[in-house]
Amino acid sequence: MKSTVYIETSIISYYTSYPSRDMVIAGRQQITREWWDNHRHIFNIYISAMVLQETRKGDHSASMKREGIVRDIPLLEITATVQELADILMRKGPIPKQCPEDALHIAVAAVHEIDFLLTWNFKHINNAQIKNDISKIIMLAGHESPMICTPEELLGE
Repeated sequence: MKSTVYIETSIISYYTSYPSRDMVIAGRQQITREWWDNHRHIFNIYISAMVLQETRKGDHSASMKREGIVRDIPLLEITATVQELADILMRKGPIPKQCPEDALHIAVAAVHEIDFLLTWNFKHINNAQIKNDISKIIMLAGHESPMICTPEELLGE
């Protein structure tokens, strides 16, 4: 059985954006393209309506490109249980209240028992200082925490 991966919006953005002149971002874009083009088929991948909503923001032609990439990816529901866990993640502290979408991404992956949450969001999701707190809060709420990681960590090489 294939492992499951929740694709957070930053992955779609890095995959579809023009190559950056910033060396770090350009490296992340290349890693993302490598994972997407050559490794995603190893997994069952999912997104949520939040990802769809976020891909539609910004420049029209860029948003159309992002939407085209996610069009056929199965959607995980944002249920009352997902919303409740997102609220707990913000109330207990690791995710700021002004970033409800970040809490929702984590909660969707946890409630739907996804193995990996793939992201380049180091500020509030894939942050070494808060990942442990996120995991503890999710477990206390009765769910299993997904492994939060970057595409580089899922290349399997």
